[in-house]
Amino acid sequence: MKYAKDYKNTPRTIKHDSNLADVLKKIIDEKKSRILVTENNKITGIVSEKDLGLFLLTDETEQKLDEIPLSKIVKKIISVDENTSLDECAEIMLKKAIGSLVVKSNDEVVGILTKTDLVRYFTKTHAGEKIVGEYMSPYYAWQYLDTPLYKVVTKMIDEKISRVILRDHDEMPVGIVTFRDLFELALKQGKYEDVLDNTDPVISVIFPRKGFISESGFGGSVKASDVMSKNIVSVDYDEDLAKAGTILLEKNINGAGVLSGHGSIIGIISKSDIVKAMAFLK
Repeated sequence: MKYAKDYKNTPRTIKHDSNLADVLKKIIDEKKSRILVTENNKITGIVSEKDLGLFLLTDETEQKLDEIPLSKIVKKIISVDENTSLDECAEIMLKKAIGSLVVKSNDEVVGILTKTDLVRYFTKTHAGEKIVGEYMSPYYAWQYLDTPLYKVVTKMIDEKISRVILRDHDEMPVGIVTFRDLFELALKQGKYEDVLDNTDPVISVIFPRKGFISESGFGGSVKASDVMSKNIVSVDYDEDLAKAGTILLEKNINGAGVLSGHGSIIGIISKSDIVKAMAFLK
């Protein structure tokens, strides 16, 4: 049996008195989906990519990103002892609907355990036991690739999801829009208030944050295809779940499309789904 101490990682941290521009840059540069927050050299909170994205796209203030304190989106940490089994950690994440646990020893923080760590453990210990179709999420959010960006972003906000699959009008998947795809734009647009002509792709597009969800602004003039990631990672319905987990790890992504025998996407398999499998297999 493996324990939290066996798969924990050294956490990336940021000071509590930082601002949203600081944490956004850190998430992008370090390709991390969550950062722990410190006060007086003690870890006291956590900020996630998803929470940051939802805030950035719904905040209606005129403040620039470097004027908004990190404290606006910090959440409390949930911790486990380092000798907690990984199966139990999976149950806690599932029950609390969270993606990470702070690991403590003698009440001192010694690391962080994430969904990614649990997926890594699952791929090594449960190969050949389950297939993707047993644990995939059959529902996934989608839009057509020529949909105005504001409709895609509004869907992400309303459903509190971090990704939307894009289809062409032959119903074939062609791309995906995630919060991470929007973050670099948010970095630029948080510093300025002017809107530049975006007809020339060489010109940097700079606009107010609310432009993302504005039918008359940037969000209405730009199509989802203009900001999407074109390569959708996918796996087959009857693929080994552990192998699917390996693909997610290798591609450094949180979810992949699940394909039917006809090549159409019929669901999503995510790291959360694999954590669910771990909890059920206990």
